[in-house]
Amino acid sequence: MITLEVDFGPLLPEHLSELIAGVVLFLLIFWVVAKKVVPVFEQTYAERTAEITGGIEKAESAQAEAAAALAEYQAQLATAREEAGRIREEARAQAVTLAAEIREQAQADSARLLATARAQIEAERAQVISQLRTEVGGLATQLAGRIVGESLEDDERARRSVERFIADLEAEPVPEKA
Repeated sequence: MITLEVDFGPLLPEHLSELIAGVVLFLLIFWVVAKKVVPVFEQTYAERTAEITGGIEKAESAQAEAAAALAEYQAQLATAREEAGRIREEARAQAVTLAAEIREQAQADSARLLATARAQIEAERAQVISQLRTEVGGLATQLAGRIVGESLEDDERARRSVERFIADLEAEPVPEKA
């Protein structure tokens, strides 16, 4: 059979007391580490885990708040856009109504001014015709008196002659100008 010899070198104690002292010290250090160091590590680990978990929860809550704020902002923005559209439509409707009212007022003013101008022209025309009749009558009476050779001083006879003359003038067609 083949035996295997392993040389542990300086690791293998030469005396049994060294081995026992090594084992006792190992157990003592193991116990101190298990009772004193490991709980501190566990506590530190638990605190860091709690901090990380709390940080994650805070981040998730902040993210949820940000998402809610974004949704609220988008809703407010949509409402503001709808309100702006409604205000624009109301302004357009008011502008159309106002333009129609202004147009109607302008047409009414124009019609009133035109009627006033026509009435004034008609009054002036009647006045001018009256003045012309008087002047033409006087001239016609003088002319007729010179032609006939007698005085037409009689007002009634002169008036009838003038009216007949003016009626003849009005009955004649007016020649058109080219």
